[in-house]
Amino acid sequence: MSAPRAIYEPDPEYSEEARKAKYQGKVILWVVVGPDGTPHDVRVGRSLGMGLDEKAIEAVRKWRFEPAMKDGHPVAVQVNVEVSFRLY
Repeated sequence: MSAPRAIYEPDPEYSEEARKAKYQGKVILWVVVGPDGTPHDVRVGRSLGMGLDEKAIEAVRKWRFEPAMKDGHPVAVQVNVEVSFRLY
């Protein structure tokens, strides 16, 4: 079985609250990647707060994946996705 691979992953927006506080870090999300490569059932595994969890979920819902393959067929799998928030 092969794991899904992100092929389109737009960056998340920063929440105004987190930007003002110069808050940075990573949100871990649990995501079910469907056989069509779209993310479903996105849940927070490790929270960052300050509105960033919601921004991470919003961004990951737009991501597209090359689906996991088993015996040559695309299958749904649950993966954890790390979304980083960094101010430059």
